[in-house]
Amino acid sequence: MFLPRAGASIRTRNSLLWIRRIFSSSLGFHTDAQPATTNRRNMELLEQSQPTDLIRYGLIPEFVGRLPVVGVLGDLDKAALMRILTEPKNALIRQYQRLFEFENVRLRFADDALETVADLALQRKVGARGLRMILEDLMLDLMYNLPAQRKVREFSVTAEMVRSREINWNLLEKAG
Repeated sequence: MFLPRAGASIRTRNSLLWIRRIFSSSLGFHTDAQPATTNRRNMELLEQSQPTDLIRYGLIPEFVGRLPVVGVLGDLDKAALMRILTEPKNALIRQYQRLFEFENVRLRFADDALETVADLALQRKVGARGLRMILEDLMLDLMYNLPAQRKVREFSVTAEMVRSREINWNLLEKAG
């Protein structure tokens, strides 16, 4: 076994290069040669793969031994994204509603607005993390300008606001 002498440094540059090469898009189970129509079948095959399959594919046993769990994740669909927005105890919608409660404003999201947020996340292929990004783009101006509107007690976010990424200030003026 090779042990470096005291004070010597170990170069990890080459090991990082081969790890990058393993996970590059041109190698592995998802190469460009595979047609997109067999994506579902490929996911089913990947779910059944074992570490021995990875070794037969060409990965070295030492590498497979260091990554003993093979996990296959599928893309989230629209229903799952909407559940992420509304169902958990710390759901994004509840976080914004609580934030606006500090300003004595009741924030409501129309169902079609939530569907539009989920659709945008699917179109951009950003998944669940993109939901926060989409909502922050929409709500940033409202969070800064709403405290100046003392008369506003309730605000509803519509699908049109989500699509245009702008708050309808006319609704705020009418409510106030």
